[in-house]
Amino acid sequence: MCSLADREKKLLLGLARRAVTLAAQSGESLSEAELPRDEFLVRPGGAFVTLRIRRRLRGCMGQLASGVPLVRVVAYCAKAAALEDPRFEPVRSEEVPEIDIELSVLSDLEDIAPGRIEPGRHGLIVSRGQQRGVLLPQVASEFRWAAERFLEETCMKGGLEPAAWKDSATRVQAFTAEVFSESSGEIDKSSGS
Repeated sequence: MCSLADREKKLLLGLARRAVTLAAQSGESLSEAELPRDEFLVRPGGAFVTLRIRRRLRGCMGQLASGVPLVRVVAYCAKAAALEDPRFEPVRSEEVPEIDIELSVLSDLEDIAPGRIEPGRHGLIVSRGQQRGVLLPQVASEFRWAAERFLEETCMKGGLEPAAWKDSATRVQAFTAEVFSESSGEIDKSSGS
């Protein structure tokens, strides 16, 4: 994964802010014409959009890398985090000014042996059949999990038993993420740019 320039981070955070605002106000999505055309950002990529109010989770949705341009993924995930996270009621328009947006831009996936997992550096995907759990790298850091606990929690997130990662029918993949947010001073929340 190539590192994003500050300008690209600002564009993505501004895009996410506009998508959350529009979603909360009208339930609508940003149009194709409203998406930045920056060369790097129209390349395919995966991302998670995390919404927080006073440091408490308010919504999080993501999409792994596919053939979809990164700008579209961020716009889609921002709207989905605001309206479709099943753990929360949809974001109301009066909440939008309080929301802090964090983006995690994902690297490509790679199969990984459990002994190579570095909590805080790697995010994990554990899958077996139709079941799949995904946790971002910052989750292991936040909870101070060792690799085995991180694997167990990722399994449970996917509806698998905690030790499913030990089963040869279970696939363990890792990714890294470039994580940045409005609260880290990347963007002025009021301007959206």
